[in-house]
Amino acid sequence: MQKLPRDKHNDYTAAMAQQRRQVVSTETGASLEHVGSYSFDPGVLPGNIENFAGVAQIPLGFAGPLRVNGEHAQGEFYVPMATSEGTLVASYSRGMRLTREAGGIKTTVIDDAMQRAPVFVFEDARAALAFGRWVEDNFGAIKAKAEETTSSGKLRNIEQYAVAKMRWLRFNFTCGDAAGQNMVSKATRHACLWMIDQGIPGLENFTLAANFDTDKKHSFVNSLHTRGKRAVAEVTLPAQLVKDIMHTTPEDLFRQRQYSNMGAIMAGSVCNGAHYANGITAMFIACGQDVANVAESSAGFNYSEITPEGDYYFSTTIPSLVVATYGGGTGLPTQKECLDVLGCYGNGGVYKFAEIVAATVLCGELSLASAIVADEWVSSHDAYGRNRP
Repeated sequence: MQKLPRDKHNDYTAAMAQQRRQVVSTETGASLEHVGSYSFDPGVLPGNIENFAGVAQIPLGFAGPLRVNGEHAQGEFYVPMATSEGTLVASYSRGMRLTREAGGIKTTVIDDAMQRAPVFVFEDARAALAFGRWVEDNFGAIKAKAEETTSSGKLRNIEQYAVAKMRWLRFNFTCGDAAGQNMVSKATRHACLWMIDQGIPGLENFTLAANFDTDKKHSFVNSLHTRGKRAVAEVTLPAQLVKDIMHTTPEDLFRQRQYSNMGAIMAGSVCNGAHYANGITAMFIACGQDVANVAESSAGFNYSEITPEGDYYFSTTIPSLVVATYGGGTGLPTQKECLDVLGCYGNGGVYKFAEIVAATVLCGELSLASAIVADEWVSSHDAYGRNRP
């Protein structure tokens, strides 16, 4: 096959994109008419993609209005969702109607941390232990050194985990409105090189990452200690409203929740919810998030109670919601428009966005659980989700 053309001086132009499409079309016989139809200047793309040739257009709809009673997100929102799955937007909208008529969803961001976790390898466990104590004693200097590389990243603390003669340091940063993975990598590296320069007794090896930060994959350490934003959404639904809109009862929803809890335990699932990934992925694509972070962001915990009044309390907790409203793909034209719809783009928007995502997930969980209990799940997909070529 031909080598894809590149221009080392200015590779982000419509002409270069057309040249690459032409090579691919010639070699494969595929038409790229729709791939080549886009409305923005390729000049905005450096830092977001290489070998730009066009766009993958995904249908986008708005769910809602969603009513949120958060610390940062307050009011009603139309939620942009990019998906090709029929019934998804309709289902989330149904959950949003239910919670809106119940007075809205209370949301809280209860923790915030982004990590890099280097490992230091020593000649023996005693040298590793001594190093761990040195890190505790010198945290102030390590923090100052790490923060030399960033204006918005702040080193919050360093967790330590030891096995044999190895010691992982889990650097926890707050990152402002950025997701922060690249930010914390640079800051952690800078700090670690300074630490090594101090002369660490018994040190044999060091590497900046060795899978303990679990970047773009879920882990139980994330569930316990947070990666990104730890966001909670909760609502109390009057029993009559559940009957009128969802065609079920708090008792039936609570019983289904117990079955789902047991099924998740038996399967070894990282989430006892029904489909966190659906809402999160659709919002991530629409709003310019790093979509691979759905791997850790879609884990979570559903919890429910029947109140003494017979109403239904329901909550979702997302322990590792990795989101941004600044940097990455958030400034791309259509993605910025979607963040603008939510009033979240730019500095000061990330906690608000996290709360809206958490509230959206809750609505999807309620809607799907109700559809299963009321035996409307299959019929709704038959009606709205079938699209055969």
